[in-house]
Amino acid sequence: MDIFEKMRGEQFYNIVREKGIYPYFHTLTSGQDTEVLMEGHNTIMIGSNNYLGLTSDSRVIEAGVKALKKYGTGNSGSRFLNGTLDIHKELEERLAKFLHKEAVMTFSTGFQSNLGIISAVAGMHDVILCDKENHASIYDACRLSYGEMIRYKHSDMEDLEKKLKSVPDNRGILIVTDGVFSMSGEICKLPEIVKLAKKYGARIMVDDAHGLGVLGKHGRGTAEYFGLENEVDIYMGTFSKSLASLGGYMASTKEVVDYVMHTSRPYIFSASMTPASVACAIESLKILEAEPERVKALLDISDYMRKGLKKLGVQLIDSITPIIPIYVYEDEKAFMACKLLLERGVYVNPVVSPATPKGMALLRTSYTATHTKEQMDRAMKAIKEVLDILKV
Repeated sequence: MDIFEKMRGEQFYNIVREKGIYPYFHTLTSGQDTEVLMEGHNTIMIGSNNYLGLTSDSRVIEAGVKALKKYGTGNSGSRFLNGTLDIHKELEERLAKFLHKEAVMTFSTGFQSNLGIISAVAGMHDVILCDKENHASIYDACRLSYGEMIRYKHSDMEDLEKKLKSVPDNRGILIVTDGVFSMSGEICKLPEIVKLAKKYGARIMVDDAHGLGVLGKHGRGTAEYFGLENEVDIYMGTFSKSLASLGGYMASTKEVVDYVMHTSRPYIFSASMTPASVACAIESLKILEAEPERVKALLDISDYMRKGLKKLGVQLIDSITPIIPIYVYEDEKAFMACKLLLERGVYVNPVVSPATPKGMALLRTSYTATHTKEQMDRAMKAIKEVLDILKV
């Protein structure tokens, strides 16, 4: 049998292309901002993870330019060997201090961070308890590890405890959860997870990719939001969202970080973060520390949009985060909605099966601290028009 056989025939992407509702790979000719130039049209961007609005900040851009000039375009090797710069260590030290953890290590991407952490921490006799709605990178990381993955129902603490009870005492346990779930915008039930972890001798890892810069008085994320910063064993996060760069990190004790640095294959065998990416992340972190009001502005504009949509009769999940999913239920309606919204100058993300359960397709909208109410009013009007057209 030809291994390419699966690529022939009716693929969903070819079907939606033929229908003229293909929603992917739209081209931008401007940088990420609250409004972008997408395929020649001015478009309100409510589909990015530029939560603090720093991708277009002149200070961040200048930091990247300076690093590019000083260090060149790349490091030509892994951190393990020739690819460690002084600014890598500066970023890790600054981030560890900010997150109130002993140590931080950085990875080249956020996806790689989960692969690198979980595959190193979970060994052959260990168990990983994974929320069913965790990010895809967590699932792939569990597959890469030698540990046994057991899924528990989304944010269902009774099911989590049931699964914990089933694990023999001689096996290590790692509970892994998103801090803020990337599709729904819901916040994990961290206080309950902490109680269960203590009861059953488990360790906790929080993927805070969508929590850093979003939750907590200072933007330190989900654990700060709940006042549980000393109770989370491992933080994972990315620089591609609030910190306007590219890369990822793990924050934990010095012992855990040192172990992962010397055993994680995705870390050891990947080139290190580029100099410009490191410098941009450092500068963004400095701005977050100096301007915590950006976190409040982000939540305020998200609240404005959430309340406005509810007034228009749009059914929403209750949350406070800048991720607001709008359910359209059918995959094809999600694609059509994106097309109609783009025609009205608004970009959103379609999320369809298998990323969501069949019949639960949604439009993932997300917001930025620098969005204006006027932009939100225009976006709301367009969303309401499109939902009415599609009879959602």
